[in-house]
Amino acid sequence: MAAKFLGAHMPTGKGLGQAVTAGHDMGCTAIQVFTKSPQLWKSKPVDPSVAQTFKDAVAKTGLNEIICHDSYLINLCAATDELREKSINGLIEEVQRCALYGIRWVNSHMGAHVGQGEEVGIAKIIEATNQVLAETPTEVGILMETTAGQGSSLGATFEQLAKVYEGIDQKERVGVCLDTCHVFAAGYDLSTEEGYEEMWARFDSVLGLNLLKAMHLNDSIGAFGSRKDRHAPIGEGAIGEGAFRRLMNDARFENVPMVLETPMEDEGHVKDLAKLKSYFA
Repeated sequence: MAAKFLGAHMPTGKGLGQAVTAGHDMGCTAIQVFTKSPQLWKSKPVDPSVAQTFKDAVAKTGLNEIICHDSYLINLCAATDELREKSINGLIEEVQRCALYGIRWVNSHMGAHVGQGEEVGIAKIIEATNQVLAETPTEVGILMETTAGQGSSLGATFEQLAKVYEGIDQKERVGVCLDTCHVFAAGYDLSTEEGYEEMWARFDSVLGLNLLKAMHLNDSIGAFGSRKDRHAPIGEGAIGEGAFRRLMNDARFENVPMVLETPMEDEGHVKDLAKLKSYFA
């Protein structure tokens, strides 16, 4: 059974509605978008007409497996009160925007403890996430993205994600987005058939496959265990095409949205999407 919901992160320079249309025209059945600049804290209020244009594009194309990626600035376990408060408010605003657009999931790099230690960092992430969920519409949830473990970033192990999940009050609103480059760089060797099966067995035993709500499909420029978050085109990095062939035909993930975050230059997403589809058995 081949993956049903496959696509890419789409640029939104021409509007969110156009991102949906462009994704559909590319052959995507799932996409990821930013609802605002990921490099800035401030954002404009959602224009109702823009939200309606987006919803019209979704209805017209039938492309409704859409994930939002939050701001790169957000750190829910920041060491300073000022940055942590800005991060919490930033994620609250992101979830509220997604509710207006009708987007189900916000994907988030939950945070880096910046010297406070893993235990303190995880406790702060739990507290912040519970606050965000308590103050936002229930129809939108948060996806904890696996990280490469660079610096003091948390979420590089399934155990860290499980600790966060255990402390969440509204568990039905939290899931996991697995990034293939990140887990490989963090020490899960999905490049071999044996390593692939071991990784998913570990994920299932620690978190449960039911928590897997999305995937980012990226090859890795960095070597196995390098802790480097550097994406390569599919089949052209250290992971290689074998893992992606397996993912495309793994019946367990048939209905899990999978989006590319590989380099976009020279129609990179178009080429990588075609490559993934060529792996269908």
